[in-house]
Amino acid sequence: MRLSWPEIRANAAHFATEWRDKGYEKGQTHSFYDEFFRIFGVPRKQVAVYEQRVRALDPGRSNGFIDLFWPGTLIVEQKSMGRDLTRAMTQALDYYDWLPESQRPRHMMVCDFQRFELLDLETRREWRFPLTDLKRHVEAFGFILGVQPRLFRNQSPVNRKAS
Repeated sequence: MRLSWPEIRANAAHFATEWRDKGYEKGQTHSFYDEFFRIFGVPRKQVAVYEQRVRALDPGRSNGFIDLFWPGTLIVEQKSMGRDLTRAMTQALDYYDWLPESQRPRHMMVCDFQRFELLDLETRREWRFPLTDLKRHVEAFGFILGVQPRLFRNQSPVNRKAS
């Protein structure tokens, strides 16, 4: 049974409290994301894997490992607390390019445990917020539940005459 948004927000608030001031990439990433997906009532292992290997397109570059990968849906590049998220996003974008087109995700996220940057590649919408604000931004992760934003394109605005 799917959790309600108030339940998800409460879970996110608890998660933020538990992970405040933590952030060691090599030792805590798996626990962080297993618990992150639980916010939404989704077992991470049912949808995403850790350390997905990708091959560089340029033979002169080394291959890489996506920290968390949900084929067709999400790439996450995780860094330790305080690390440069701009470089992390560049790394995630490289991984995106290196993937077969059928596996390329709609969403990319970089995180340092205390800051989140989420990008919807289809709408170009971006979210940037600290862990403490996660409960206010959980709906940005609706895709974890299968909820996608509606896109309204090429529609005339409603006016008095039309209504």
